[in-house]
Amino acid sequence: MTQQAVDPHAAPAAPERWPTEIRLSGDKRTLNVAFEDGGRFALPAEYLRVSSPSAEVQGHSPSERKVVGGKRDVAILKVEPIGNYAVKLTFDDMHDTGLFGWGYLYDLGREYRNRWATYLSELEDRGLSRDPVRRSAKPAAPPSDTGGSCGSGCGCH
Repeated sequence: MTQQAVDPHAAPAAPERWPTEIRLSGDKRTLNVAFEDGGRFALPAEYLRVSSPSAEVQGHSPSERKVVGGKRDVAILKVEPIGNYAVKLTFDDMHDTGLFGWGYLYDLGREYRNRWATYLSELEDRGLSRDPVRRSAKPAAPPSDTGGSCGSGCGCH
């Protein structure tokens, strides 16, 4: 049997975080997570959506991370366990590609104030808003007396 060398100067591994409860609120806008060390966090759906660990949001490197606006009204449709290490959240904007590991959820809860303040600052710096973009309905075209409803006079309609 061989022994592995242990580096006495290496930083200790972060403690494993295990949730004892993961519950979606009735309005689907808050994910309540409790951990065995007593940590309890109410994580807003908007915060989770804009902090998604997916490549779509985080990119493939820190320089590719995106600041996502327009998610104030987002809700969580589904919370799906992935093995014994994460949950997959499906949001009502159909984003569902991020896996939220226990350590990441814990960090999101513990660092909520700082992360949220940074997010709001980044939105402002980029001229983005938390509010969704509202598309106005196109006004109906006035009736045409030129023959066809397409307005060209071709008589197609």
